[in-house]
Amino acid sequence: MKPLLKKSVLVAGGAGFVGSHLCDALVKQGVRVFCLDNLSTGNKKNITHLLKHKNFIFIKRDVADKSVRVSGQIDEIYHLASPASPPQYQKNPIGTWKANIIGSLNLLELARRQGSKFLFASTSEIYGDPKVHPQTEKYFGNVNPIGIRACYDESKRAGETLCMDYHRKYHLDIKIVRIFNTYGPRMDKNDGRVVSNFITQALSRRPLTVYGSGKQTRSFMYVDDLVLGLLKMMAAKITGPINLGNPKEFTVLELAKKIISLTKYSHRVVYRPLPQDDPTRRKPDISLAKKKLNWSPRAGLEFGLKQTIKYFNSRLI
Repeated sequence: MKPLLKKSVLVAGGAGFVGSHLCDALVKQGVRVFCLDNLSTGNKKNITHLLKHKNFIFIKRDVADKSVRVSGQIDEIYHLASPASPPQYQKNPIGTWKANIIGSLNLLELARRQGSKFLFASTSEIYGDPKVHPQTEKYFGNVNPIGIRACYDESKRAGETLCMDYHRKYHLDIKIVRIFNTYGPRMDKNDGRVVSNFITQALSRRPLTVYGSGKQTRSFMYVDDLVLGLLKMMAAKITGPINLGNPKEFTVLELAKKIISLTKYSHRVVYRPLPQDDPTRRKPDISLAKKKLNWSPRAGLEFGLKQTIKYFNSRLI
């Protein structure tokens, strides 16, 4: 009797912040994981502990360079390969477009050849500066198509369109998730997102930089909750899109005060002008995720921040 073959999964962007946590979860399930990353924003240190694992294969490659080919059958593809923070994607806007359009096209073609299930990691940024609050999946968004954030916002919107076209034309099993602000260990301290900025500044005993009045809101989801949502979405018999985020809304100033309280290293904030097209409110409606995936975030903000501060502290000492 032939032994059962392990499921094989490709994680594009697998050396990144979220991607590396997803690889961890998949390897723990006994899955054979192909981690594809060009390391432009990912970091090999995030996956060092996996490199000698028998079920983990790292491939250094840009998804936008050429057709993606992997030896053997691929059962599932997670497309997380894109810069995700404003400083990263504004630094390389063309590369961001390529990752979300050409990269998506290459990976979708691989999925078509192999009959793989395909999950596209979209973003809450497709809602832009929303005029509907909280944001539901039926809201089409309010995005500036020529602004400095458009390379990310619009390429993710176009990536969703491309996925749906493959779903309709080739009947591919497509999954689309719209990810809201996510934080946790393995974030790059220089990635420019508000949680990493505040923690790095606090641990360095510097004032925390708040852009605008600080009254703009965000929802903060701990990375473990997101990974569980991704796994549930891949296993579900639905296409989406589905919001994955924490519906508890905090102002940026509330976050700053919370981090100051937890670190006790910094005691003040400084204010700077609000960047162009920075959304004033952001909160997901996760009714669909609760109903279709039986998923909702479990980690509270204080718990998640403590884990993230501990990680950053170990890197700064």
